Amino acid sequence: MDSYDAAILNALQADGSLTNAALAEIVNLSASQCSRRRGALEAAGVITGYSARLDPRAVGFGLRAITRVNLRGHGSEQSFLDFLDLRDEVRAAHSASGDADYILDIYVRDLDAFATFIHTALLPHPQVAQVRSEIVLRTVKDAPGLPVG
Repeated sequence: MDSYDAAILNALQADGSLTNAALAEIVNLSASQCSRRRGALEAAGVITGYSARLDPRAVGFGLRAITRVNLRGHGSEQSFLDFLDLRDEVRAAHSASGDADYILDIYVRDLDAFATFIHTALLPHPQVAQVRSEIVLRTVKDAPGLPVG
């Protein structure tokens, strides 16, 4: 990856809807060179997709929680992973080191919806031993993308 690829990646992280012509103006390459490089970055799996960033509150998700989960054991962990995959409330799940086996990023409409998810879905799961949650009061930094180049 060279400086042009890094510039393309930074521009697309800021605005994934850029056309090749608009991208070319930003990175000082021709549109055809941008198209070729963009295609190569996609084919190599460096660019894994494009999406719009939404304001959670504007679309009705008023509560975000970071939830740490400890499992009873790791022998049949796949059932827990399958459970996470099926739950729309869980927007990200990370296997982690430290005092939690998994860290979940959960978005729900409100506190009642969060309580319902915790008490009727997460805690009753047979693999879950312990759950600890922090409610996000305010997001002070949520930088999109990665610092490339």
